[in-house]
Amino acid sequence: MAHKFIKTSKWTISELEDMIKISKTIGNIGKKIDFISSQFLNIPYKKNTLIGNFNSQEILTINFDYVDCFTFLDYVEALRQSNSFVDFIENLKKVRYKDATVDYKKRNHFFTDWIDNNSKSIENITHVLGKESSITIKKILNLKQGNIYHLPGIEPKPRNITYLPKLTDHVISLLQTGDYIGIYSHDEWLDVSHVGIIIKKDTLYLRHASAQKKVNRVIDEELLDYLHNKPGIIILRPK
Repeated sequence: MAHKFIKTSKWTISELEDMIKISKTIGNIGKKIDFISSQFLNIPYKKNTLIGNFNSQEILTINFDYVDCFTFLDYVEALRQSNSFVDFIENLKKVRYKDATVDYKKRNHFFTDWIDNNSKSIENITHVLGKESSITIKKILNLKQGNIYHLPGIEPKPRNITYLPKLTDHVISLLQTGDYIGIYSHDEWLDVSHVGIIIKKDTLYLRHASAQKKVNRVIDEELLDYLHNKPGIIILRPK
């Protein structure tokens, strides 16, 4: 049985159970993700909160004191699939790890790992929305120049990455609250540099765990402002 580290921070288990119960009454998936993710607004950003690496045992980590952009998405997606806190723990294994196996080598280290290993609950709609404006690039993830592994102990992964170099008005009109997006990276060994959630209100927002020093927390930021000078995006839609 995998070891666990659980720190619920500002919430009691009972309060988290109540959050999950409320979310279950929301029929629209996008609104459900909006509700769940809004509970994380202003939680501080911190990288490397997961426990485990190539040389030490992986421990299933739930740490609501801090999130990074990726653990934020893990928690939101696992919560939206859950009926209770115990259920959330099991769903987090499925969302974060291939075959729900708590192991460093099975962890979704890349956004496209997260896509491939969660295909039952999310769908990559980048090409569907962008059609001929989408671009597909073949990369070998985790392999840097000089045959250096970015993440020691993780085998390089050949993968075709499809992204949209810009958001057209048509694509913007098709985006929905609750869509997950990744910010495409030009680095040959990386698929995306950042991830977040689309929130569509009076304008389009990116809800994300920002690492900017002046921010350093989960915020809503105008999407088009954020995407200025970014190379492109990958768009996922929860099922």
